Amino acid sequence: MKAPLTRAEVAKNNTEDSLWCIVDHRVYDLTDFIDAHPGGSVVLTQVAGTDATTAFYNLHRHEVLDKYSDLCIGVLDGETPEVVEQKPGDLSLVPYAEPSWLRRQEKSPYYGESHRALQKAIREFTDMYITPEAQEKEKDGTYISQGLIDRMAETNILAMRLGPGKHLYGKELLGGVVKGEEFDYFHDLIIAQETVRANARGFQDGNMAGMVISLTAVRQWLNDEELKERVTQECLSGKKKICLAITEAFAGSDVAGIRTTAEKTADGKHYIINGTKKWITNGMFCDYFVTGCKTAKGFSVVLIERCDGVDTKPIKTSYSTAAATAYVQFENVKVPVRQLLGREDNGFTVIMSNFNHERWMMCCAVIRQSRTVVEECLKWCNQRIVFGKNLVAQPTIRQKLAKMISHVEANQAWLEQVTYQMCSMSYAQQATLLSGPIGLLKSFSTRSAHEIADEAVNIFGGRGLTQTGMGRVVEMFHRTYKFDAILGGTEEILADLGVRQAMKAMPKSML
Repeated sequence: MKAPLTRAEVAKNNTEDSLWCIVDHRVYDLTDFIDAHPGGSVVLTQVAGTDATTAFYNLHRHEVLDKYSDLCIGVLDGETPEVVEQKPGDLSLVPYAEPSWLRRQEKSPYYGESHRALQKAIREFTDMYITPEAQEKEKDGTYISQGLIDRMAETNILAMRLGPGKHLYGKELLGGVVKGEEFDYFHDLIIAQETVRANARGFQDGNMAGMVISLTAVRQWLNDEELKERVTQECLSGKKKICLAITEAFAGSDVAGIRTTAEKTADGKHYIINGTKKWITNGMFCDYFVTGCKTAKGFSVVLIERCDGVDTKPIKTSYSTAAATAYVQFENVKVPVRQLLGREDNGFTVIMSNFNHERWMMCCAVIRQSRTVVEECLKWCNQRIVFGKNLVAQPTIRQKLAKMISHVEANQAWLEQVTYQMCSMSYAQQATLLSGPIGLLKSFSTRSAHEIADEAVNIFGGRGLTQTGMGRVVEMFHRTYKFDAILGGTEEILADLGVRQAMKAMPKSML
């Protein structure tokens, strides 16, 4: 690093043989970078010897300067850099980039000190460990590393993702920032919303999402206590993986239409499973499958361990293969009857009650992702220069931003209201009273995501269709938000569920 430099000195270095420029009061020597510049040499020669701050931020985010920090040779004499650098764990200073309870001077009746401590710890963990791997895996399509799984198991992040419960009692959560006995659904919400900030939608599901939506059913419904505890400990320690296998090529939202069969052996001690499952998240690397089957008089759910007769093949979807999405085939798989969840022929109750937490977590995620897109748009509109002004100077752009912000804030408020009710209800009460509201919230939040994705791409233009550079977050959101609109129940099915649940409570005196 040279001694403080002057603008006059920079101006003299204006050729390809000695090319300097200024960005945010710092001086960069780009002489040896000309040939390596992704945009070609012309772009750099146009700003040689000048203050390129406006031009740079019209094309790039500050993170690019961090990547090429070794090119910085000094700071201008008497001048100080203005752009605020984000460190791992930091809150964003962009308006509406954080939910209201994290914004300056705003308060909430829902969150206490343990919630704030957990938020700070899980954000730092996400920024340091999850995000780097998520970005790598999203690109190459490989599955989550055992190293990251082990790290999440050691800090009990895996356990926290199941939500509140006895499985957390006596555990040290993320270094002791909250006691397992105090962990509530607002802590659960924080874990769900912070971990998706890695902005890698395929990896997001590949990051043990199958466990989150299946082990909860095992914990609640598996009758064999010894087996329940063994499977729980295997999965929460990261030694074994588990997923939910309900959907088939024949049946999606129509769960009752599945064709996979579970027939009892003559001695009544085993089920013989035959059938197929499709679009099973994490299916490629899982050891256990919580599987929906047709039984003698109805529908049942059985825990199947990977063995001979269980075959998985990868399915490529709109997001990365890091999700380990699978086509699963069961061929004469023999399973002890003790691995039945709930009662035989009563599997619909098992699945429907389990859906509540799954759908609620999907709401947490898509609302947080929508907020991240809003943040990206606010940044871009502030830095992009068009017709001689910042993009945000255009009234039509401000209208788009207002619409997006309104959707995000409304959805977060509704989510927190539902979460507050969850904190005061038992598992059974949630299944009875909140399935409708959660269904409506999921349906609306994914419709909001549709509106936000559409507006964001228009704001970013060509960059919103590009998988690299400043528009990559918007491009991924636009390409993948439909997963939340379909998985766990489509928008139309859940909207209908919400209305039907409401009508059940309609008093006859109002007719």
